[in-house]
Amino acid sequence: MKSIPILGLATSLFTVANAHTLFTTLYINDVKQGQGDGTCVRQNTDLAHSNSPVRDLSSDDMACGISGTVPVNYTCAAPAGAKLTFEYRLYPNRASGEFIDESHKGPVAVYAKRLSSPSADATGPGWFKLWDEGYDIKADKWAIEKIIDTKGLLSIQVPSALPSGNYLFRPEVVAMHNVTPEVEPQFYIGCAQVFIESSVSGDLNIPSEKSVSIPGYLQKDDSSVTYNIYKDEEYADPKKPYPMMGPEPFVPAAVSTASSGKVTRQTEGGIPDSCLLVNGNWCGVEVPSYTNNLTGCWNAVKDCWSQADACWAQQLASGGRNCEVWGEKCKDIDAHCSAKDFTGPPAYELKSDDFPAPGPIPAAANADDAPQDNTSSEAQSTTHVVVTSSVPVTVTVFPTTSPLPTSLESIPDFTLSSSPSSALESIPDFTPRPTSTARPSQTPKPKPHCGRRKRRQARQRQ
Repeated sequence: MKSIPILGLATSLFTVANAHTLFTTLYINDVKQGQGDGTCVRQNTDLAHSNSPVRDLSSDDMACGISGTVPVNYTCAAPAGAKLTFEYRLYPNRASGEFIDESHKGPVAVYAKRLSSPSADATGPGWFKLWDEGYDIKADKWAIEKIIDTKGLLSIQVPSALPSGNYLFRPEVVAMHNVTPEVEPQFYIGCAQVFIESSVSGDLNIPSEKSVSIPGYLQKDDSSVTYNIYKDEEYADPKKPYPMMGPEPFVPAAVSTASSGKVTRQTEGGIPDSCLLVNGNWCGVEVPSYTNNLTGCWNAVKDCWSQADACWAQQLASGGRNCEVWGEKCKDIDAHCSAKDFTGPPAYELKSDDFPAPGPIPAAANADDAPQDNTSSEAQSTTHVVVTSSVPVTVTVFPTTSPLPTSLESIPDFTLSSSPSSALESIPDFTPRPTSTARPSQTPKPKPHCGRRKRRQARQRQ
């Protein structure tokens, strides 16, 4: 009988120091992707230092964090206009709701890059910013402090006009607490691999001033990089405005849409239907069946434990809780063979031992006030049904918003009473319509010289 690898348990229970943070988990329309943390997320593979920051502005690590240039096995599908939520953790393998030390103040942003394939290079040109926030003077809060309030959860809305295809979505948390002329900020970066399923097709044309290369979009002497939050002139009340890092946010207008309205679906990189259990970007599949066969029974045990070893070997900083679940499955088969029941595998229940979200999923930070380069009329008014995983199937209904009325005919009927002229003047830009616009069934309004009683009777008859 085999037990769960000691090495796997040891690495899954590692502790981290220095009050840093790591992007561990992706939610699409409030649903956690896969069956465990880390699915479709590029994380630092050095488990002992997994939540360490990037400090070198010229390093390739600036693109998707340490180890982030290496693609992960799976890419998660999201519908056009979906809400993406990124969960950051102080301790990557514990969903404690702790985000980062409160002293680590600074700005937050979300970038995106369209890829030709899931394995395309993350570094270099093509990055654009979807949203950012620095210091909120009115609230006297940095963006990082606001995410501390939401327990490490940050949500953004995917522009509905993004063409279908593979993307990297890159949350960027920047701690400015120890910036000096010689010391750069601390960047906590990760990337989620996402395929946008949409009827929008064509090229993504980003204005040159809003398209950047990562690394390369920041320099050591940029005012946003050298800003000292504790310097008198900048930490005064009110504080000196913070000059945001990088370009202005960009939200594309619709490009071209297939005449049939057909949605382009993901065809590669998704979680296979054969997966019984997922841990990060590892997938466990069914062991070979056997009938009255001792050799077949023990081969199934061997296959199961081999998959468990692979699970622990591939675990991310977000932990190996489902590797432990898989190990229990292997124990069931092992006991089956030991009891000389050589027909199987036996029935067993695989239930993902996943962490729930540390708190309510927040609304998209850019839902209302994200800068718009153009106004798109391509937003769908229908309801999208999204299947996020084949085992088990989870369905999320995501209604999109409809455009505002553009004509007076679509505005609910308003009937003006014969109120004093001063009341009419308090209604902005409203000109009373002629009496001919009244509904035919209505009784004509009394003449102005009629008494108050007659006017009240006329309104009752209406």
